[in-house]
Amino acid sequence: MTYFVTGATGFIGRHLLERLLARKGTVYCLVRKESMAKFEEIAARLGAAEGRLVAVTGDLARPKLGVSPATITRLAGKVKHFFHLAALYDLAADEASQVEANIVGTRNAIALAEALKAGCFHHASSIAAAGLYPGVFREDMFKEAEGLDNPYFRTKHDSEGIVRSDCKRPWRIYRPGIVIGDSRTGEIDKIDGPYYFFRLIKKMRQVLPPWMPTIGLEGGRLNLVPVDWVAAAMDHIAHAPKLDGQCFHLTDPAPRRIGEVLNIFARAGHAPQMTMRLDARMFAFVPGAVRQALSSLPPVRRMVGMFLRDFGIPAQVMKFINYPTRFDSRETERALRGSKIKLPKLENYAWRLWDYWERHLDPDLFVDRSLAGKVRRRVVVVTGGSSGIGKAVAQKLAAAGAKLVICARGADELAATKAEIEAAGGTCHTYVVDLADLASCDAFVKQVLDEHGSVDVLVNNAGRSIRRAIAASYDRFHDFERTMQLNYFGSLRLIMGFLPKMAERQRGHIINISSIGVLTNAPRFSAYVASKAALDAFSRCAQAEYSDQGINFTTINMPLVKTPMIAPTKMYDSVPTLSPEEAADLVVEAIIERPVRVATRTGIFAQLFYAISPRAYEIVMNTAFRLFPDSAAAKGIKGVREDAQQGPSSEQVAFAALMRGVHW
Repeated sequence: MTYFVTGATGFIGRHLLERLLARKGTVYCLVRKESMAKFEEIAARLGAAEGRLVAVTGDLARPKLGVSPATITRLAGKVKHFFHLAALYDLAADEASQVEANIVGTRNAIALAEALKAGCFHHASSIAAAGLYPGVFREDMFKEAEGLDNPYFRTKHDSEGIVRSDCKRPWRIYRPGIVIGDSRTGEIDKIDGPYYFFRLIKKMRQVLPPWMPTIGLEGGRLNLVPVDWVAAAMDHIAHAPKLDGQCFHLTDPAPRRIGEVLNIFARAGHAPQMTMRLDARMFAFVPGAVRQALSSLPPVRRMVGMFLRDFGIPAQVMKFINYPTRFDSRETERALRGSKIKLPKLENYAWRLWDYWERHLDPDLFVDRSLAGKVRRRVVVVTGGSSGIGKAVAQKLAAAGAKLVICARGADELAATKAEIEAAGGTCHTYVVDLADLASCDAFVKQVLDEHGSVDVLVNNAGRSIRRAIAASYDRFHDFERTMQLNYFGSLRLIMGFLPKMAERQRGHIINISSIGVLTNAPRFSAYVASKAALDAFSRCAQAEYSDQGINFTTINMPLVKTPMIAPTKMYDSVPTLSPEEAADLVVEAIIERPVRVATRTGIFAQLFYAISPRAYEIVMNTAFRLFPDSAAAKGIKGVREDAQQGPSSEQVAFAALMRGVHW
């Protein structure tokens, strides 16, 4: 038996080739010259014997698909089945391209099939041919289609109409649903349909634990079908007798709503699920004119555009959240009866789709995520760069080729750090600065700008922490003054010094090392947390002013890190902490990704807990406050070493482990 296939190198096409090769005969495939290498790769992958798959050079836009007269003469009367799969499927493509591929291409394919005297013309249409029909669309319905404003919907409907009216050969039409990956391997060619929401699911997994309940939208029903099932069903129906002149819906007879589909993929991706789903139709009570007016406001357009852009969701997709059409597939079910071709359940293979996407198609895989790509030959300033987190960050930046500038109070420590970095092949410029002295800050800013011209990245890392209960601080107002002076005013002075040049260049990144305590409202750290919270608040306000000027502000709510700053509190030797290198990795992540905030799941959960039930959260933190005592130094007891006191209790260790990274 002889076959002719257009779109053989496409997603459905190559799966259909696999089916046809299981039968006897030769398969002729229309292939553009530029796709010949891809065709040969597919043939080799399918293990096709020599002569079983034959490439025919041509093009959809040319009469009779550009197939040479000699080839037409040679194949005339021999082609039993002509499969027309080639089409342009892209909701964002321009109308002219859609018309050329889907309408002109179909006309040319029909003309070629007629010239070849093909036995049957098999046309791959789409459920898009129904448009936005409100209700159940049967397989024998066509002219009833509604809502065909989208070019893809219109061209798929019109191309199917051309087959019905112009094709003189026997024909069969197939309307697949939203074709997703292979249920056996998860393989798919491109991001489409539910895949557009995978980055959002991944983001939820990164910021929230999988057991965290979330709220989402419930929309229309998504008719998803795996490509291997579509190819198997099409192959079987094409070879079944007495089905000419019919249309077949290759669809799921029981499609799931969008919210349910997203939850299935959330489970597959180990992300939190939407335990409460709001029906998107509930917003229909807002008059259309009001919705249109709101959506046309510049702030709304920017906000929606930024959200969709960040998650890679085309704006056109959002128009189909309330997709109104369901598809009757009784003719398909009747044709497949007894064939053992069963539609697999999405929940049984969703994990394969997620795994393939995460390994091969996640757009983040193709982004330059190297630190060198962000900082090479750029000026990066790190305060407190001679020890702890700052030193670890400085070493990573220098290794990535940054023009590194570090400052601290100790000249000897700075010299030692500079020597280490230069011995490793990096460059490092050091400055002795007291960031608690505003005059020293101003001199540092002037010197850096004079010597380096500008600053690309500022990492405000230097800070002071005080662990003391408020009751022990009644006569220690200077605790609050000195933490505010360094943690807030010192950092702010540098920001205000470097920011004008950044604004002038329309480029810059300011990273403030804050504390998880700002999110958890950690008791005993009121002075420290208040100073960090002030810097956090400033950053949020500044980001709103500079978001359209190419300047980013990132706040890192750093968990407890084992640095010299926490060394006096010996209890921390028994609780989970990050190493300076692990903390530096968070700073590297911030430089590469430029997020508004970097925080741990514990910190985010604490913030949500407080927002939802502040009184209950207050009880938890008060329990922790009573569980963890003040140190001897905080109580003003001199001459008593903390490590000489009784070690931490099992309750303290367990509580600290449960709230990993929180300052107690």
